[in-house]
Amino acid sequence: MDRRALVLIDVQQGFEEPFWGPRNNPDAEANMQRILAHWREQGWPVFHVKHNSLSPKSPLHPDKPGNAFLPAVAPLPGEPVFEKTVNSGFIGTDLEARLKEAGITRLVIVGLTTDHCVSTTTRMAANLGFSVELVSDATATFDKTDHRGVYIPAETLHNVHLASLHEEFCIVKTTEQILG
Repeated sequence: MDRRALVLIDVQQGFEEPFWGPRNNPDAEANMQRILAHWREQGWPVFHVKHNSLSPKSPLHPDKPGNAFLPAVAPLPGEPVFEKTVNSGFIGTDLEARLKEAGITRLVIVGLTTDHCVSTTTRMAANLGFSVELVSDATATFDKTDHRGVYIPAETLHNVHLASLHEEFCIVKTTEQILG
């Protein structure tokens, strides 16, 4: 049986802080909320991943208010939460075991940020044998400066990562394609 689950990665309040700089896709959270609402209406399985930064300066550190989930997509009672300190939702958690225990073979992934935890979790999910759909407009990232001091806009970084993942580790889709 081909059973799908929604995996929300690091949709936390700390990503709204100026600490990270400018980002792309301002509608990402609204799209995550739409997908999550649809998933819950259908009674399909939902899994939440949360990043607990080890850096005391990070807004995602467990002692900071930014560590909390965004209220619009916060877990409901009974929806499992997997807390991690690294980029992959599979390392240091029992996410893989819980997905397999539930008979899940396909994942729909949304969350933050495209080039870090979303990319790493997507790659690992595929390597672990899951079929993955990554939702392009329900993910986002932030502007970066590379090792040479070259500025890379968030939209460019986002699209490069999606291109790298598509048809290798996942199929990239839009919210409308997932909901359709």
